[in-house]
Amino acid sequence: MTFLQKIKQPLFWSNFAKVAIPFFILVTLISLFMNSWQEIFAGDFTKVNEVNFANGKWKTFWGLKIVISVFYGIWLTSKKMK
Repeated sequence: MTFLQKIKQPLFWSNFAKVAIPFFILVTLISLFMNSWQEIFAGDFTKVNEVNFANGKWKTFWGLKIVISVFYGIWLTSKKMK
């Protein structure tokens, strides 16, 4: 079955969501802990906001994770579906 035939099936998008959403959450948590683990455990969430989200940094932070998660979800779902 070709890729275009696979993406037309509702099962493909259901399986995509099952892969992409948990991967997105995992990547987000890992990224936050890598960038700001000391501030998170100290409870200094204003510093976490400053480091990761303030001054337009949120666009890069979320955008990169969304793009990576979408590509990974599509790739893995396409690879596993027959």
